[in-house]
Amino acid sequence: MKATVDILGKQVLVEWSPSADRRLKSLTEPLLVEMELYFSCLIRKAVRFGADASAPDFAEAAPNLRIGFRPVMTRACGVGDFTDAPPLTDFPIVRPEAYVPKRISIDFRSGKWSGDFFLKNDPSFSP
Repeated sequence: MKATVDILGKQVLVEWSPSADRRLKSLTEPLLVEMELYFSCLIRKAVRFGADASAPDFAEAAPNLRIGFRPVMTRACGVGDFTDAPPLTDFPIVRPEAYVPKRISIDFRSGKWSGDFFLKNDPSFSP
């Protein structure tokens, strides 16, 4: 399945598998999906689902599917300073729309959600 959502004025292609579509149709509340772009000593990307998704806004991609984007950074760069995950804070990017991903793919396998997003243009995507 496919849909396109607008996030910060940018078009994002949302793709989800047939198994994800079946699971979405069985939900009683929309699934929140966050594309987290993590700036720190290194850059990391992650897809967060449900209660773990905390983007400030979500766009509707389909019934029971909401997509959001959240750039974050650590409060400190010393990875050895933390035994657990380092505390995050929102990253005050001057032009966050420049970092909005182009595409996200979502799947549901073995009782778990998974996903990945892509920052570069996909030749098959032309909004």
